[in-house]
Amino acid sequence: MSGQQRERVLSAALFERERELSVVERAVYGLCGREIQKESTENEGDLETGRADEENEPDGARAVREREGGLLLISGEAGLGKTSLLTHVRRLAGERDDCTVLFGRGSKSAERVPFTVVRQLLQPELAAMTQEARRELLGDWHDIAGPALGIIPPVGPQADPQGVRDGLDWVITQLALNHKPLIAIVDDAHWVDPESLAWITSFAVRLREMPLLIVLAYRPEELPDHTPGFKDLVAGRVARPIELRALTPEAVTGLVREALGPGADDPFCREVWAVTGGNPYEAVELIAKARDRDMDPVEESAALLRDLGAAARGPGLVARLEQLGSAVTRFAYAAAVFGTEIEPRLAANLAGMGPAEADQRADQLREARILTGTTKLEFVHPLIATAVYRAIPTGTRTAMHGQAAWLCHDAGKGVAISARHLLEVHPEADVEVVGQLRAAAREHLAVGAPDAARRCLERALLEPPPEEERAMLLYELGCAALLTSPQTTVNHLRSALALPDLSEELRIDATFRLSQAYAHNSQLDEAAKVVADQAKRIPTGPGRMRLQAAHYMWKGVQVEEEDTTGRSRRIAELARDLEGRDNAEHTLLVLRAFDGLIRSENALEVAEFVDRVLVDGKLPDGLGWTNAEWGFEIPSLIGVVCAYTDRLDEAGELFDQAVRAFEIAGWSGAHLAFAHDFRGLVLRRRGDLEAAEKALRKGLDLAHRLGPGLPIQWDGTCMLIDTLLARGKVEEAQEVAEANSFLPPYSPVIVLPDAACLAGRLLLARGQTKEAIVELEAAGQKLKERGRNNTLWAPWALDLAVAVMDEEPERARTLVGQALQHAMRFGTDTAIGEALRLAARIDEPQERLAKLGKAVAHLRMSPCRYEFAAALVDHGVALRDSGHKAEAVERLRESLEISERCGADGLVRTARAELMELDAEEAESAN
Repeated sequence: MSGQQRERVLSAALFERERELSVVERAVYGLCGREIQKESTENEGDLETGRADEENEPDGARAVREREGGLLLISGEAGLGKTSLLTHVRRLAGERDDCTVLFGRGSKSAERVPFTVVRQLLQPELAAMTQEARRELLGDWHDIAGPALGIIPPVGPQADPQGVRDGLDWVITQLALNHKPLIAIVDDAHWVDPESLAWITSFAVRLREMPLLIVLAYRPEELPDHTPGFKDLVAGRVARPIELRALTPEAVTGLVREALGPGADDPFCREVWAVTGGNPYEAVELIAKARDRDMDPVEESAALLRDLGAAARGPGLVARLEQLGSAVTRFAYAAAVFGTEIEPRLAANLAGMGPAEADQRADQLREARILTGTTKLEFVHPLIATAVYRAIPTGTRTAMHGQAAWLCHDAGKGVAISARHLLEVHPEADVEVVGQLRAAAREHLAVGAPDAARRCLERALLEPPPEEERAMLLYELGCAALLTSPQTTVNHLRSALALPDLSEELRIDATFRLSQAYAHNSQLDEAAKVVADQAKRIPTGPGRMRLQAAHYMWKGVQVEEEDTTGRSRRIAELARDLEGRDNAEHTLLVLRAFDGLIRSENALEVAEFVDRVLVDGKLPDGLGWTNAEWGFEIPSLIGVVCAYTDRLDEAGELFDQAVRAFEIAGWSGAHLAFAHDFRGLVLRRRGDLEAAEKALRKGLDLAHRLGPGLPIQWDGTCMLIDTLLARGKVEEAQEVAEANSFLPPYSPVIVLPDAACLAGRLLLARGQTKEAIVELEAAGQKLKERGRNNTLWAPWALDLAVAVMDEEPERARTLVGQALQHAMRFGTDTAIGEALRLAARIDEPQERLAKLGKAVAHLRMSPCRYEFAAALVDHGVALRDSGHKAEAVERLRESLEISERCGADGLVRTARAELMELDAEEAESAN
């Protein structure tokens, strides 16, 4: 910034802010592409935007980064000038025509209204567009993010919060890339509503090569607990904040003499600094009061400053307000209850006065520097708003919030705004309050704000509701918390089920959702038990069968299930004669198929159960991916059965449909993570390893956004490790294992492939044979006890045989024999061929050659190309060792071609090395 620019001080709060102004101006000019001079100032590095480890980059590299935008944090206590600095940024950007400024401000009063700041930021830009332009901008995200943005009404009962955030990401990205560069400014970020702050935080940490500058100002001592990610953001290394500090005595002296004249003496100026502590806001207010009183700025007047300063804050400010009269105080109280963007008409009604009197009182408050604005009023500073609000007597404040709620309702502000006030009202068993809060909760859920919905319903429960509505309210409360807090869901749904007023239909649904909550909380025994217990209370029919199906599902996916054989027998009896007449029967048939798959029953019979469910190869009505009645688990199990019975085209189509369905519905959380994981499973089975790795990494990234330690992360981790081992990337597989805590105890839910078996295979690949034997023996014991013998899903016996073959050859042969029996019983070409290939590793050369020949024949008919390529490599090596060099070359060349298409780098290296050795032997023989 030039010397002339620095002299153009916008406000007193920008005194002694040369370095801060330099940083923000460079950020703005850099975003817009203007070349600027980088000046060296002492400690300037502490104020730079960007990552902490970038301060030693060359100037050229830093200039490129600044042109790409970034994150700028401004930290400081109340009154130190954060807003003034942001105002300077807005003015600076507003003078240019090559960038767009978005602005929002958090407020204590609107902190409980979801997406308030999101709408402040984006609505002005969207409002300026035609409806067609908005639809084109939002694309597929229109119906998902539109309700949160406030541009369309909600279109569904419950939006996925992560999907909404992804939609908002899309909107701001499109605005930044396809329009002018953006500067998004948020003042008082510590008071931003949780939904907006969570989005801003998640987006801010991913700012890279994008023409977007995000500027956040906040009070470090008031960071909110509701968004831990924001605390991590401001304390992390993504960006170092500009930390505003109090003014020096010299700066305050400059302020005094600028306002009161150069004759202000040093003792007077020094006392102004001492009274205000160098706080710019308080210094300006004190100087203004001294000027209003025509105070002579000399040492003799200094003694009066302390009492005068006390009137600018806290109790002193309230006392000054009360001196203006009861009517003015009443209007100020009304304004404080509404908080921000105060409509004079509503404030007048709340204060109990007509428009003319309200205008007069507003003028008096403007003159007293308490309020500002005309069509919309706001407090001059948040400190004033806080002081006035806290000054309202508790009973009066509560009553005013109640009146404000109905005024907002009558003015058409919507239930979300009304509910914000109702949350502050004392419970009085008011049926209308309960109704309003429930309506607000429904709206919050529909825009993707389940935590806000939960707050409304919890408050409605305290009202309390009429006894006949209590069960329904508890049910709604449990459903609201399902996506964010399984344990909270459990508590509320258990309470609902304990009440007598639930209808049978609602009782069934509440029980099913309770079991889901238990399962999501890794309490599978409880999930199975609750549906079994409630099923006994339900008459025979579809509802009871739904609960029975849920019971068998939660029992069947447990790793440590105790009565596996008994449960398998019972579900087999139930499913034997079912024709698939409704979705309860469909579900039992699918569970029977999955159980048969895990137990390695005949694959044709297993697939036949699935065929009774599918309609022309498609999911039946009411059993789709986004169906709330049955959940996505049942379609997932259908796809898994198809994937392991060599029906990969059907499985691929099902999981592609899942991705599309979840994306259209805006479900970007666990559902979409599962869909990408299972797409990865199909690609892995097909042998497209590069695409599988990509899909699985995407699924795992989605799962990580939901928080640590969730069941979904086990599936993604296991599938990715398995794929990396197939690619020959052993160290990368180990890195994934370490990064995702792939350690015992493993997931209590069955994952694909089996976690313990995979851990043994990883140890073998890393040469840790002794450790692998221990892991595989433990895994095998548990699986044998439960009759879970599928060698594709859990190849423990084949891997253990290889591990012990040198020291226990007889045991190795026994293990291989049992595994081959199970694979033969399952009967797919993949299962038989892969078992033969692995079993051949413990055979003598001639037996190995014959067995590998059979493996190649089976796997040639299999859709699993990686396993086929691996068998070709093994067969080629065996042929070479047996002296059949011409045939070995043919096998190895074929394997090399297929391995390269699969992306199986390890097989490629092996095949090439063997071919080179054969070429060398041939050359040596020729010489």
